[in-house]
Amino acid sequence: MTARRCLLLSALALAATWAAPAAWAQETAPLRIVVPYPPGGPLDATARVLAERVQGELGTVVVDNKPGAGGNIGMAAVAKAVPDGRTLGVAAVATLAINPWLFRKMPYDAARDFAPVTAVARVPNVLVMNAEAARQLKIASVADLIAHARENPGQLNYGSGGNGSAGHLAGELFKQQAGIEATHIPFNGANPAQLALLGGQVDFNIDNLASAAPNIKSGKLVALAVTSASPSPMLPGVPPLADTLKGFEIDTWWGLVAPAGTPAPVLQKLSSAFGKALASPQAQQRFAAIWAEPLPTTPEQFGELAERERGRYQGIVKLSGARVD
Repeated sequence: MTARRCLLLSALALAATWAAPAAWAQETAPLRIVVPYPPGGPLDATARVLAERVQGELGTVVVDNKPGAGGNIGMAAVAKAVPDGRTLGVAAVATLAINPWLFRKMPYDAARDFAPVTAVARVPNVLVMNAEAARQLKIASVADLIAHARENPGQLNYGSGGNGSAGHLAGELFKQQAGIEATHIPFNGANPAQLALLGGQVDFNIDNLASAAPNIKSGKLVALAVTSASPSPMLPGVPPLADTLKGFEIDTWWGLVAPAGTPAPVLQKLSSAFGKALASPQAQQRFAAIWAEPLPTTPEQFGELAERERGRYQGIVKLSGARVD
């Protein structure tokens, strides 16, 4: 073999090495999914379901919980990771669309620091009341609640998981569109807020369905409406708030993102693998158990969803007056 041919073959080999995305040049490296919340919640549960389903195609997958600062700590770690396709983050409506307007200082740029992979799930929020209180007040619909609030100005309150939480923002939007007064009572998390509703300390909540469903099923809470634009298959027979208040829509959604700069072929491979996992009967069955609706998308569709929601929540956060720092 001539020296010239050896040199040519070496150059071709080097070019091939550089052409291959770094993520798949190290197939033995585990894929890490960062969940920016504690173990046990719906985002964590769906991440673990998907981790199981994609291992055959993507290799070893580990779930890494990094909670704190409303999800900002975990997402900052994703933003700073090497963009090689081996680190993903579970990004929710809070971390991609709400926190940029809620926090004065953000450790990442939600619009620029991530590359979308796919949406994962949607859980509608639900307007709920204490079932016994609703019976006593003869409130069986959103229209009944609005009428009661107007007849008793300044007398109602509602609970949420804290200032700037999805329940708080949904409650303020509901008040504004319905033209009613209700005092916001923030609690340290969704569970304490729901306990306050069950105990009669607050009049209504707008909670995510995953949290409220057990007490709806038991009859302790009554669902007046879901906050998705259309009826939810998870709560058949419960109308959307948009039937009463045109255009009302606030969902809890989440998906997977990679650090910005991750090569497009890698994003497509990841999106395809997780899309197949989301479509599997096993994943759909386990998602249904936590009241989550699978929401597979292309990277472009998820990026458009995040951008659209970020713009919409800017006004909603401003309306609420909520600030965290």
